Amino acid sequence: MNKNLHPVLETKGLCKTYDDNGKRLSILKNIDLRIMPGEFVAIVGSSGSGKSTLLHCLGGLDLIDSGSVWVDGENLFELKEKDRTIFRNQKLGFVYQFHHLLAEFSALENVSMPLRIRRLDTTEVNSKALQILEEMGLKDRASHLPSQLSGGERQRVAIARAIVSEPVCLLADEPTGNLDDTTAKMVIDHLLKLIANKNIAVVIVTHDMDIASRCDRILHLKNGQIFEK
Repeated sequence: MNKNLHPVLETKGLCKTYDDNGKRLSILKNIDLRIMPGEFVAIVGSSGSGKSTLLHCLGGLDLIDSGSVWVDGENLFELKEKDRTIFRNQKLGFVYQFHHLLAEFSALENVSMPLRIRRLDTTEVNSKALQILEEMGLKDRASHLPSQLSGGERQRVAIARAIVSEPVCLLADEPTGNLDDTTAKMVIDHLLKLIANKNIAVVIVTHDMDIASRCDRILHLKNGQIFEK
């Protein structure tokens, strides 16, 4: 990794609190974080430690109380909500524990959806979506509906959909949490292969230390703060 590159995602003094029956509960405390292009970073921590909250703040899905979140040089929370949504859809990809695929659309149509929304040329969109599916080992499943795919295949389609628009960073929240160990390893294998030549950073929240051990860095979230070991 080139140390002269600028971070694709950076937080400075990020704080997040929730209201707990009239009392402010501090979830994230002055989080400073830098994610570089092409990095594969794991966030681990006990249940309820705020891992998913941190990921949502990094993606601009949850508002923050103070601090800043920078994506590709842009301060997310200085943007108006509409502009933040557009920027987020262009610069970030999201994958969750459950695939959230559209049941009535084929794998190819699901993957191409982020580009279709931008009203890009249909032929170009389908070609790009098919290429991503091929890289995920799913070219022969392109016409299948989600109900016709295995759990691992559905999750690979979800990853392809998140990456088809070539975001600078992919945010993944327990993307293998609903899969058995063998399938989870296969999904991560495909993910690593897919991002290897695209310089896309990945921040993955996971409880699976086997997956975390394959990352460039492991960040531990404890008592609202980040520790790196």
